[in-house]
Amino acid sequence: MKLRLRRFLVIIGSFIVVLIWVLVNPESYDEIFTRVENDGIEVPATNVTEELNDSGSLATEILEKLEVKGRAPKTGYARTEFYDGWPLVDGCSLRQRILKRELGDSAVLEGCNVVAGEFDEAYTGRHIVMNSRDDVSKIQIDHVVALSDAWQKGAQYMDYETRNRIATDPLNLLAVDGEANEQKSDGDAATWLPANKKFRCQYVARQVSVKYKYSLWVTKAEKEAIIRVLNNCPNETVIGI
Repeated sequence: MKLRLRRFLVIIGSFIVVLIWVLVNPESYDEIFTRVENDGIEVPATNVTEELNDSGSLATEILEKLEVKGRAPKTGYARTEFYDGWPLVDGCSLRQRILKRELGDSAVLEGCNVVAGEFDEAYTGRHIVMNSRDDVSKIQIDHVVALSDAWQKGAQYMDYETRNRIATDPLNLLAVDGEANEQKSDGDAATWLPANKKFRCQYVARQVSVKYKYSLWVTKAEKEAIIRVLNNCPNETVIGI
């Protein structure tokens, strides 16, 4: 009985310490909230081409935790099984939020809409300058783990709410060159990698992060392709999990 009481008092004491820390450091709390709620609601401000080493775990270590299986049939796949248009985040569409995240301070806004700006595009490595809405429209929001790939590697057995999180999680979204995105289509690491070799380590690490976060599996060929990339960057870490 004394032991249970002691444990109870320790828990209460810890809670009080955390509460006091949050009240004294509200900005730190906001940072934690943004990171923890990074599932399609809060959009982190950090540019995606930077390393976001939330967990510090090596991508090679997390890769080994992923189940290796063959592709399930694509039967029944449709994007509407994941989402029906971009959701609103604080009154603006998630697409515009992701564009703003990439362009940072260079983004020119008209209301919620990004109408101009510039950024270092991840898939091609080119510095893209956009001077008009037409230029911006050529930028697409890519699902790093393609939705049909996710469907064939576990998502079809999940409920709609979980699939929706996969489709709208900023961790799984990048603003990229439209042509490069169309070349990728629904490929995994075994069939497509960015032409920008400097980004490949971050790219496969992000795929590993998404698949681990949502319990998706990889194929044998996919895992081997990811390993080949990570052999060039053994210290690459996963992010957002």
